[in-house]
Amino acid sequence: MMLIGLFWLFFSIIAYAYAGYTIILFILAGITRITRGKTEHPGFVYEPSVTLFIPAYNEEEYISPKMNNTLALNYPKDKLKVIWITDGSTDKSTEVLRGYSGITVYHEKERRGKIHAMNRGTKLTDTQIVIYTDANTMLNQEAIREMVRFFTDKRVGCVAGEKRINAAQWDKAVGAGEGLYWKYESFIKWLESETGSTIGAVGELFAIRRELYEEVNEDTLLDDLTISLRIAQKGYRIKYAPNAWGVETASISVVEEMKRKIRIAVGGIQTLSRMTSLLNPFRHGLLSVKYISHKVLRWTLVPFCFPLILLTNAVILFTPVTNDFYRIFFMVQCLFYLLVIAGATLHNVKLRIKAVFAPYYLLVMNYAVIVGLFRFLRGNYTVNWQKAKRS
Repeated sequence: MMLIGLFWLFFSIIAYAYAGYTIILFILAGITRITRGKTEHPGFVYEPSVTLFIPAYNEEEYISPKMNNTLALNYPKDKLKVIWITDGSTDKSTEVLRGYSGITVYHEKERRGKIHAMNRGTKLTDTQIVIYTDANTMLNQEAIREMVRFFTDKRVGCVAGEKRINAAQWDKAVGAGEGLYWKYESFIKWLESETGSTIGAVGELFAIRRELYEEVNEDTLLDDLTISLRIAQKGYRIKYAPNAWGVETASISVVEEMKRKIRIAVGGIQTLSRMTSLLNPFRHGLLSVKYISHKVLRWTLVPFCFPLILLTNAVILFTPVTNDFYRIFFMVQCLFYLLVIAGATLHNVKLRIKAVFAPYYLLVMNYAVIVGLFRFLRGNYTVNWQKAKRS
């Protein structure tokens, strides 16, 4: 009976993390919309002063596309400041940027990591809103307007934009998997936002009230999650803006994507170790429940549940208590891992049916978390890191 209990424990953790939590959010969002009624846009044009903040390390190749994209943004030029931080860059980024007028470039020779650049640069801003974005991320024309309108609500302290992967009709495993994953993540973020506050922002595009920024420890790996969750801890909401998006290309290979995922996992576990108060629902209510459901489970228990449920299921088949359900479920798991093998075999082949790569990408993500956990425990990480090569 203990094996049966363990099987259902592992099953419940995986099912809740990837499906149950989303279903509960969907129901809560529906109830919220019924009780709240239709959300009205403010009856005035809200145009606060904004800084577009772009930290960049050796991003020379992206500067011209990013500046063209920035100049095309639909927002009053007299209310928009553009700041680039190029600390540590050894290419021609700084020289290229100085060819553009109307922007501010800060540069230090020493490379001390992205969060040092953000701490240093944010002190030098004087606008109501600061929007952080990456050099290789292209924004839609209305992105700024779509984000700042949420700040008409004084309860909102941070706004998370949507991350999109520039998907092709025919794509390889990493592009297909990452694209599907971010569509799923975006749906969850929207549901979380509809029920009060989403959990964290992505570094490709997020905005904060300047007055709420606090310096972050300079060994912090996930600056976006840390900054946004600190604001939520103060009682402010993090809203999700689906109509403000940043587009970037997928990693060039699974190996490059693994490097990125492992670093995110290390940073996630680092965040868990530092934001223990968010684990207390008696203090933070629904925000804690969302944090545990969306982040904590995925960075701790879920990755280990995949091999454990396969093992317990296999052992159960050799016990007298087995029944057809466990046989069928074991076959389903075998099919899942066959698709993983197929995805691994075909990971460099471009396919139109992208769902074929979903099991492989899911397993890669969870394997990266396990590697990241042991790397964090060994202290084998640095705030400076090599960027994943993108296609």
